[in-house]
Amino acid sequence: MRRRISERLLWRCGRRWSRSSSSSSSVSTQLLRNIGISAHIDSGKTTLTERILFYTGRIASIHDVRGKDGVGAKMDSMDLEREKGITIQSAATHCQWGEHHVNIIDTPGHVDFTIEVERALRVLDGGVLVLCGVAGVQSQSLTVDRQMKRYDVPRVAFVNKLDRAGADPWRVIEMVRKQMALNAAAVQVPIGLEERHVGVVDVVSGRSFLFEGARGEVVRVGDAPTEVRDLVEAKRVELIERLSDVDDDIAEAYLDQGDVDDDALRAAIRRATVRRQFVPVFMGSAFKNKGVQPLLDGVVDYLPSPVERDGIMALAVDDGEREVPVECDGSEPLLALAFKLEESRYGQLTYVRIYRGTIRKGGTIVNVRTRKTTKIPRLVRMHANEMEDIDAASAGDVVAMFGVECASMDSFENAADARGLAMSSMFVPRPVISLAVAPKKNNKGGTSNAMDAFGAALQRFAREDPTLRVHVDPESKQTILSGMGELHLDVYVERMLREYKVECDVGNPRVNYREAIATRADFDYLHKKQTGGSGQYARVIGYIEPLDDGEADDDLDEPFEFVNNVVGTNIPPEFIPSCDKGAREAIARGHLVGAPIEGMRVVLTDGVTHAVDSSDMAFRAAMHGALRSAIEKARPAVLEPIMSLEVTVPAEFHGDVLGGINQRRGLITSSEISDDGGTALVAADVPLALMFGYSTDIRSISQGKGEFTMEYKEHQPVTSDTQAALIKKYQEERAAKLKEKK
Repeated sequence: MRRRISERLLWRCGRRWSRSSSSSSSVSTQLLRNIGISAHIDSGKTTLTERILFYTGRIASIHDVRGKDGVGAKMDSMDLEREKGITIQSAATHCQWGEHHVNIIDTPGHVDFTIEVERALRVLDGGVLVLCGVAGVQSQSLTVDRQMKRYDVPRVAFVNKLDRAGADPWRVIEMVRKQMALNAAAVQVPIGLEERHVGVVDVVSGRSFLFEGARGEVVRVGDAPTEVRDLVEAKRVELIERLSDVDDDIAEAYLDQGDVDDDALRAAIRRATVRRQFVPVFMGSAFKNKGVQPLLDGVVDYLPSPVERDGIMALAVDDGEREVPVECDGSEPLLALAFKLEESRYGQLTYVRIYRGTIRKGGTIVNVRTRKTTKIPRLVRMHANEMEDIDAASAGDVVAMFGVECASMDSFENAADARGLAMSSMFVPRPVISLAVAPKKNNKGGTSNAMDAFGAALQRFAREDPTLRVHVDPESKQTILSGMGELHLDVYVERMLREYKVECDVGNPRVNYREAIATRADFDYLHKKQTGGSGQYARVIGYIEPLDDGEADDDLDEPFEFVNNVVGTNIPPEFIPSCDKGAREAIARGHLVGAPIEGMRVVLTDGVTHAVDSSDMAFRAAMHGALRSAIEKARPAVLEPIMSLEVTVPAEFHGDVLGGINQRRGLITSSEISDDGGTALVAADVPLALMFGYSTDIRSISQGKGEFTMEYKEHQPVTSDTQAALIKKYQEERAAKLKEKK
């Protein structure tokens, strides 16, 4: 049995697949895998994807991620990505591994582009969580883990960079268990670490895999080396024990026989992985071309096909969004979800996941949200920035279509048999930083040309990226660009210059403060206005109170709840929506620093109307005035965004880093030095307002050897002196603007 398994693996690892076999428009759903490759920044995701494409024959040679060879990695097709050495946009590709068709989405690791990971995991059936063999679980690793759990995505883990000094896969697995609370165990044991890393041993079969050749394309399969056999046996026992906790069949077999058959063990790993009760851990070094082919075997062996994903639900739009189960069946009526938009020279490119039915070139589909019908002029499979035309694609597949105008997260059905079903949307984090942007005057083309291109760029970027918000400040009339971080906004400003030839004047970064109330306050407000003829009359009675932490939904732009507790018709039902609208207008801009007021419930209990003078406008104005007065009595406070900061520096600079964080009012949450004493890792919660320019400071402190990542955590009240300073600054700015108007 083990000889047969090793021959199968050698055949898979050694075979190179032609492009013609991977571009077929007809894919068996059972043999389909939709996976995303996700990790913390610089953990090797794109490098791993590059090797996968090489070993499956999708590319003829391997190129450097940072583009030093003048070509760059296949999946980083944007010039900015190659220059910066990071992935900015998720990119889709597909390949063939044995009989299996694998759709792959390579996602960014930088937290500023986390929406790209979010939208990919929303539609995929499995994930590869890449972990650095030296650093282990990092801040963005935890974010990706939360995203995978949010969408119930089964995953395998790949401990990368085992060729690096200080690599310790067992420490990484322990971090996965403790910090991510995952039932994880190794299915491989490395043969050597650091510069001695040459291959891996499969814990299930006991066979070794040595990677030879200029690009690791020659895989030599044999018996496990003597020096690791005891470790392999110990890890096999640990694997069985971990599976026994979640799989009764394995537990019974192990208790009865003292061991488990290889095929039974593989089947148990697959069952537990698909049920999201276990995470098999693979090992290797993508950069050194080791361990990638067995990982591909793990993807097809342990991750589910689309038909194996359970709990997929659609919403009946015309029936109160009642949940309806969706079966992955190509013969059923079409149901597809647009999860990513891109603007190209051919028009809008819409990436879609097909949950049910078949989508065809030339077919007519209906947008469930807008009810508009559209004919599909072109259907393609993506290979990074290249396209391969296909005629049709069926349930479970991920493809792209041209000529279909829609928004991200729109659902589609066939026009002939539409049933009003839509897939649920995704979680979209709120922006934490803003910039005022305006096009510089174009002496050659004129200001109007620059303004047209500027507007077109912002409209396109906001449609493609839900975390990028654009609005015009009502007082300053400035165009405000809001996003997830400095790098996020810098990239879009740079893209405006490169793609639209619009150079922008950029203001100083602005923190997105919010306001909140601390206690309950009642209101009883009369709005009465008489100017001749019909006047305005409305009285509203009720109270406001803060929402509990669990009630404030981060999924919303403005966590807010309006409750109508009016008994009878003291306020006629037709005026209730006006009260709701007036309340929302009142919380749009607080009186402390002009920030939105969030985390508040408004309860309307009673009111009074006038037979002639009551109107929609009167109740809207009454509610607006009532809340403005009530908020002042509810102890309003200013909230600031708090970021989770993670800094990695050589241990000699540990103390300097701690001192710098303390100067920025940071709260140290953990501080540790690696076992070899070479690296210090510091985690802290810091106010975003005090973190501008930190990249320069950390380079100065660590002689250019340090790096850091930041991720939005929550909004917290500012200190009393900070609040006083912010209020004073806001009042001075308002006074200056009023003076300018006069």
